[in-house]
Amino acid sequence: MTSDITLFVNPAAGRGRGAGAAQPAARALRAAGFSVRTVLGADAADALRRAREAVAGGTGALIAVGGDGMTSLALQAVAGTPVPLGVVAVGTGNDFARAAGLPVRDPAAAGRLIASSLKGDGGRPVDLGLAGGTYFATVLASGFDSRVNDRGNQLRFPTGRLRYDVALLAELAALRPVPYRIRLDDGPELETEATLVAVGNSSSYGGGMRICAEARTDDGLFDVTVVGPCSRTTLLRVFPKVYRGTHLGHPAVTVHRVAKIALSAPGITAYADGEPLGPLPLTAETVPGAVRLLGAARLPGAA
Repeated sequence: MTSDITLFVNPAAGRGRGAGAAQPAARALRAAGFSVRTVLGADAADALRRAREAVAGGTGALIAVGGDGMTSLALQAVAGTPVPLGVVAVGTGNDFARAAGLPVRDPAAAGRLIASSLKGDGGRPVDLGLAGGTYFATVLASGFDSRVNDRGNQLRFPTGRLRYDVALLAELAALRPVPYRIRLDDGPELETEATLVAVGNSSSYGGGMRICAEARTDDGLFDVTVVGPCSRTTLLRVFPKVYRGTHLGHPAVTVHRVAKIALSAPGITAYADGEPLGPLPLTAETVPGAVRLLGAARLPGAA
């Protein structure tokens, strides 16, 4: 194991927490005897290029400092390589870190845990999803939830989280079922209408919404949550249950466990780890043990 490791930093994460979080994490790693260098980028493409250069150059670990978006970017550099991933979670959602039992908004503790794992087990292998050439760690969203993202990204006012609250209300007013064509593994193509289809590598998205509540990243399978057509009243009644994962018992909700899924629907953009993947159709498949995650207190997605 090389003692040279790389911090991959999003300084804007968590309304500016990313820049400050890098320092206590780096101090904890240096105190454990590691040599730390920091990678930034002018934009996402430049940051990813630099991260890939660090991985190709033999860095001992790539440590993502930020939120789920930064972790997702880091995955594109380390997936399928021997280089393990560490996560210093200081974003607004931090869904993957929470699922893995990692410290959230405590960069010094995250740094110490990563250092201990590097000297110990070297990280635990976890599954990832792969869709359209992009790896994802949490949930691929399509339907009502992705439409909210689309609308929120187009709004210039209000700002922050309130922008997505406004988008949610607007999409509720325009609520309509989506005509999907779905193929589960290599089965027949199914035609169905649904409010949304969520493909979970791990359990939650959106800062704690446990849409795929029983998903794990150690079983080589996705949990696919399909919410069938429902009224605005039903959706509003079921929505709070998503934070507890108890929505899975509602008669409008079905769950499938598959290694591969093909999705097609008109006018729908897929999002994964909160980032746009592109319009449907697309195929997503699991990649078992695609990355070694440092410091996981328990298997991500475990109950």
